[in-house]
Amino acid sequence: MRKDLIERLLRGLYSVALYLLAPVTVYHLIWRGFRQPAYFRGWLERYAVYRGPAQTRTLWLHAVSVGEVNAAIPLVNALRRGRPDLRLLVTTITPTGADRARAAWSDSVEHVYLPYDLPGAVGRFLKHHQPCAALIMETELWPNLLFGCRDRGIPAYILNARLSERSLRGYRVLAPLVSRALRTVRTVAAQSHADGQRFVELGADPRQVVETGNLKFDVSVPDALEDFAQECHRHTGERPVWIAASTHEDEEAVTVAMHRHLRERFPGLLLLWAPRHPERFRVVAENARSAGWQVSTRSRARWPQPGDDVFVIDTLGELMSFYACADVAFVGGSLQPIGGHNLLEPAATGTAIVTGPHLHNFVEIAQRLDDAGALRIGQDAEQVEAAVERLLADPAERAQMVAAGRALVETGRGALARTMALLQPALPPRQ
Repeated sequence: MRKDLIERLLRGLYSVALYLLAPVTVYHLIWRGFRQPAYFRGWLERYAVYRGPAQTRTLWLHAVSVGEVNAAIPLVNALRRGRPDLRLLVTTITPTGADRARAAWSDSVEHVYLPYDLPGAVGRFLKHHQPCAALIMETELWPNLLFGCRDRGIPAYILNARLSERSLRGYRVLAPLVSRALRTVRTVAAQSHADGQRFVELGADPRQVVETGNLKFDVSVPDALEDFAQECHRHTGERPVWIAASTHEDEEAVTVAMHRHLRERFPGLLLLWAPRHPERFRVVAENARSAGWQVSTRSRARWPQPGDDVFVIDTLGELMSFYACADVAFVGGSLQPIGGHNLLEPAATGTAIVTGPHLHNFVEIAQRLDDAGALRIGQDAEQVEAAVERLLADPAERAQMVAAGRALVETGRGALARTMALLQPALPPRQ
């Protein structure tokens, strides 16, 4: 009884704080909307206001943004094949995640934004969609959402679960509440033993935690990847190509400087540039033009033009295909403390990989790639540039890295099968 009273007290204090902050969410949506107009859409969904009748036989998966959606693609595709009788619902928080979900599944999977963690909004969301199970990707621990699933008898799973030391420290601020919410989860399917141990430190029962591996290793290479790369090479010719992928705002000036220096040694060098966030597409193209280069974009020109120095990939869902068009890939979010981005996609497509030192979101993957000789890590921008330059000049070293990366991806597969087996008891009987 005492535990119930403590839980109710903690939930009450947490919920009151959220309701007091609710006006800030409106301001936040407006502020983000001016930077990225897609934030002006879907406001009612963020407060769980829906039109139409309640749904049934829903299998719900939450993936906060692009990275989590990409990790979920093999799982959702397997569920679509194995359980076509279920309505699949994917929620995200960011518009870029929503766009990626639509690009991956079109209308075959429904998408709405996850509502804010307000008790009323959570209740309306669960009542309208009536999920038979909640599949939460990676590290989204919203207390009212997890308690709401428990109170309605909805089994919740944290899949491809990861928890960095930094995230663990952040969650400890609300540890008494988060630990109770975490224990409502049926299973924490951890990417690694270290991730599982951190979830236990946060409050999970060790019996809840299983190590299933990383779903990102089960990445599917895009259909007709070789044809896509050949078409790109037909436009780029024999000149060397590097790609700056998933760069963040503070990495943009560094990317311009690196390309300028690299072109001094490789005068015909082409940069394929894929910013992480759509609101930076236009900005990076303008920055490249301001540097004196000829620039074209995927949305306008489709392919690099003969005189291009920079080609901006201003579309979603095509980054993995463009990796296959480059000799060397710099994966961003790693020269500033973002934590890095998916390193397995360039490894799977056969591209030599270079990153900066900030890889706390991909510690295990980065370590395994580094140990295999498939990754070069620069401690600062100068070292990253030097690594890219060395690899552009050394086809043999690139080939060794590519072979090592592909081999590692193949040996790492299996998390998808283990995760599917884990979920089977939670799924309703077929109709």
